Amino acid sequence: MTASKLRDSAPELTIRNLQLEDAEVISSAFSEIGWSKPVTQYEKYFRNQESRTQVIFVAELDSVFAGYLTVVWNSGYSLFSEKGIPEISDLNMLPQFRRRGIASALMDSAESKVAERGDVAGIGVGMTPDYGAAQQMYVLRGYVSDGRGLTQNGDPVRYRQPIVVDDSTVLWFTKDLKRS
Repeated sequence: MTASKLRDSAPELTIRNLQLEDAEVISSAFSEIGWSKPVTQYEKYFRNQESRTQVIFVAELDSVFAGYLTVVWNSGYSLFSEKGIPEISDLNMLPQFRRRGIASALMDSAESKVAERGDVAGIGVGMTPDYGAAQQMYVLRGYVSDGRGLTQNGDPVRYRQPIVVDDSTVLWFTKDLKRS
């Protein structure tokens, strides 16, 4: 096979902003794998994007939805909010598109957008094994812990405090975009 044939057959990755008509497509794609992500979530994301409080990046491989992530300009996490650090959040990839560099391409887009406004990006990651790949990716991309330790619902977990580990159990990271 010639080099031009290889290029012609390579899958085409597109990263773009969320469009209103994506809401049904995204919700359905996640519903097919048993994840509850209602259409209204993406309609809300679209309205937030229209009001410029959030940016949503959608990844498509050969015009097929693969995943998305959001950038929230005013984070609900107190440290980020106090310091004006935008939060990259809600990175979700369909399982069949993982380990292809698509999540990294989404992160590149998000970091580039954040860098237009400031020098630091923030991100939170869950503590269950479901988040293992994300935990590794963020560290490899240069994110470091914010030093406040584990949080639950945004509040620091105290020493010997009993907690239930769920999606609200998060460790927060930042990345200095000037250095990368």
